[in-house]
Amino acid sequence: MLRIPFDDLHRAFIAALTHVGFTPERAELCARLFAETTLDGVYSHGANRFPRFLAMIRNGAVDVHATPQCMSAFGALERWDGRRGPGNLNAHAAMERALALSRTHGIGCLALRNTNHWMRGGSYGWQAANAGSIALCWTNTMPNLPAWGTREASVGNNPLIVAVPRRAGHLVLDMAMSQFSYGALESYSRRSELLPIPGGFDASGTLTNDPAAIEASQRPLPIGYWKGSGLALLLDAVAAMTALGNATHQLARDPLQETGLSQMFIAIHPAALDAAADANHLADEIVASLHAAAPVDPGRPARYPGEQTLRLREENLRLGIPVEDVIWQQILAV
Repeated sequence: MLRIPFDDLHRAFIAALTHVGFTPERAELCARLFAETTLDGVYSHGANRFPRFLAMIRNGAVDVHATPQCMSAFGALERWDGRRGPGNLNAHAAMERALALSRTHGIGCLALRNTNHWMRGGSYGWQAANAGSIALCWTNTMPNLPAWGTREASVGNNPLIVAVPRRAGHLVLDMAMSQFSYGALESYSRRSELLPIPGGFDASGTLTNDPAAIEASQRPLPIGYWKGSGLALLLDAVAAMTALGNATHQLARDPLQETGLSQMFIAIHPAALDAAADANHLADEIVASLHAAAPVDPGRPARYPGEQTLRLREENLRLGIPVEDVIWQQILAV
């Protein structure tokens, strides 16, 4: 495992994206989103996902020149078409627009159709929290998660992000509807490590913590069993119906052709009600209450969502970002 300085990784991403047709400005932002994702320890959707992103540009699933377009609007609600542009750029623009709407109306909601994989969904939660806003956003995906009680994938793992701004450290939850995302399974498999808890079923239908067996069976475990399965279905329905875009069952099952997704971006602006200071105080009290809870393991106190990210961010800025040698060589080869 290599340790690459953040600026070197960012520059390498920019060079690769420029080579495949991005304008300098769009290459810089797209590269920064990939680099920050890797910096924050979400390697599965940062550097490790970058070669697949380039492959989708080459096969035409991603149009590097496309920008999202507003299709209809009513007050704080807007519907946009992503025109199959780069997923992280489309999502960043969508959250920026939802934030702008929230500053006018107190809340902003943008439904985005016909877009691509947004990489790390948490990026847009951090984006909103850094702007002082509460955020809720999610995406549908291709069918890659069996509904509870079924044997084959019929719903998506549909990542859900909830973010709360806090001066001492934002609270940002970034979770898939499967216990482990496919990116996480791939990362564990590449390191030849077992999952810390069972994450799905093997080919015989037995719960296992072997990531390779789960990848082979394509039967990851929904969070909360039937509850996660139900939530995945409803997230898909709300996104597709509001965006008037594709639902999960209409998306290609090939990861290199996973395009035309539907996504939701909701921003709430506490300052609109002169509540920012009170809201921050409440967030501090919530975190303090969590930290005061007696841990099962004294060496592992409870953490709020986003706390580990801040620790990894500091460590990786100081030591360099862990990047697998084979991935680094693939990036440089472009």
